[in-house]
Amino acid sequence: MKHDAKIESQINKLEEKYKNSGQDLSSYLDGLLYQRYLTYWDYIHLDTLLSLQVPRTHFPDEEIFIMYHQITELYFKLILHEQKQIVEDKSQDVAFFTEKVRRINNYFKALISSFGIMIKGMEREQFLRYRMALLPASGFQSAQYRMIEIYATPLENLLHRSIRKNDHSDESIEELYENIYWKRGATDLATGEKTLTLKQFEIRYTPRLLRIANQVKESTIYHKYLQLPETSKNNEELIQALKELDLNANVNWPLMHMGSAYRYLGKEGKEVDATGGTNWKEYLPPSFQKIIFFPTLYSDYELDTWGKQWVDHIFNPASKEYKE
Repeated sequence: MKHDAKIESQINKLEEKYKNSGQDLSSYLDGLLYQRYLTYWDYIHLDTLLSLQVPRTHFPDEEIFIMYHQITELYFKLILHEQKQIVEDKSQDVAFFTEKVRRINNYFKALISSFGIMIKGMEREQFLRYRMALLPASGFQSAQYRMIEIYATPLENLLHRSIRKNDHSDESIEELYENIYWKRGATDLATGEKTLTLKQFEIRYTPRLLRIANQVKESTIYHKYLQLPETSKNNEELIQALKELDLNANVNWPLMHMGSAYRYLGKEGKEVDATGGTNWKEYLPPSFQKIIFFPTLYSDYELDTWGKQWVDHIFNPASKEYKE
């Protein structure tokens, strides 16, 4: 009897839910009756997912290269999923804010720890051959990572280091975007000419990135932090989570890329032109770029020495050799 009452209550709730749909509940129940049972493989579109690895050469390790980058983009999507919730939240709930940043850190940690697959998981000779067949494509062209940066902090903090300290208060989002740091990484410093890698990327993604930058102009994650009440702003757990995010995104993640680049692209003082023309030795080191999402959380000394201790651990500027 108790069971019947529960079912009756659920049916009443369903009738209430669907009463404005133009169909009665009976029609929806018919649909439920005819519907197939859901399977795991259908739910996650497994067959489609496993069909997306399409190598362009016959080298077996290229499939590893493809899958790793696809996995990376899925983690980027998870990070953006959490960032959007922070940006859209108006509650100023510190527990909510902290939890979302912690989730982002967990995704970054998974990415950082998994990079060993790239550093030691492929044969160098295979890489050097199939990588040349992929030009001018480059991980530099990951639009999702650019979105992660734009959601995290104002464009003023993403400008090239040579102009970052200038006054940019009168500049538009479009003007700031033109001087974003990563563009210099795919521009010939002598001629000012953009690489094809950058040109392709700008054509495909500039409108979307500018739209996002304008949408979050006053509501990036950093803005959200600065807008908190003073007591909330001093919450130690939130501060530590934000600083960990800075470290993960702007030090540890670039350093893992440096490790991979030196393993595969550097040999006996020679450079291999397989990066889509990006100047990765200038573009990747965190101590060179000093990209910091949340600068007011650090002392002057920490800002001045940003990333240096980590870079010195694996990178000897005098010899330009990666220490494996």
